[in-house]
Amino acid sequence: MWGLKLFHMAQSGAAEVAPRLAETEADVQGHVEAYMETLLGVRFLASEYGTGPVHGGRIDSLGLDENGSPVIVEYKRGVDAGVINQGLFYLSWLVDHRAEFERLVRNRLGASAAAQVLWSSPRLICIAGDFTRYDVHAVHEHRRSIDLVRYRYFGRDLLGLETVASVSGGQPAVRAARRKPVARAGGAGPSAALDELVQALDETLLGLGDGVTRVQRKTYRAYQRLRNFACVCPPQRTKLLVYLKVDPKEVDLVPGFPRDVSALGHHGTGDLEVQLRVPRDVERAQELFRASYAMA
Repeated sequence: MWGLKLFHMAQSGAAEVAPRLAETEADVQGHVEAYMETLLGVRFLASEYGTGPVHGGRIDSLGLDENGSPVIVEYKRGVDAGVINQGLFYLSWLVDHRAEFERLVRNRLGASAAAQVLWSSPRLICIAGDFTRYDVHAVHEHRRSIDLVRYRYFGRDLLGLETVASVSGGQPAVRAARRKPVARAGGAGPSAALDELVQALDETLLGLGDGVTRVQRKTYRAYQRLRNFACVCPPQRTKLLVYLKVDPKEVDLVPGFPRDVSALGHHGTGDLEVQLRVPRDVERAQELFRASYAMA
């Protein structure tokens, strides 16, 4: 059930804007495809993509997320017990046809994007009117990256999306007080103090909410729940650089701590750079981390 209540405020009083389902599945698909990068952080590639006469399927939407992971999006107007299995059926086909997908990326987004496709974590995003508790349980039983997203329309032109479950493929990212150090991108060997800083930051970002997953790239590690909310670059000699999706104009830019990098090139995604040197800086940045998580 959709838990959010939306009200229209006027001098005469407050009136609830009742949530509703789409008239057809195609309506949801059309709206998401038109604004896919804004809504999901995924660049749109193709709609109703045929999987050939042998496989005999048709993928609702194909895309590429901000980390370079291939994405399949499947839609259902209401509740449909088959949406996850259907999506996994297409995801298996996609993994077996990597060259075809990379050719599609090259034709739509260019050779640079095709060369950076990340096959370690292809994703399935299911968007539906609702999901059962069995659906939520099922996504944790598969070794695939799966996001369950509930939608509702409000009034004439408002669309709400709510992440119901989000899991990463392979080993889950488990929050714990004591665990093995996180592998660092780039293979650098910083001091013990930076090791402690990396561990403190990892525990903090994973602890922001349920379903936070890590995606490891060569030049950065992304923390996401549907979309990236933090990207951590390999440790430098004395600091860690974290990029957040927070508007720099809304932040007090303290020299040596957060800075606006919207006009600068950098790895990862986000326009606010936060420099961390000691574990106490992780605590100082907590509100910025929470703001970025909320935005994503």
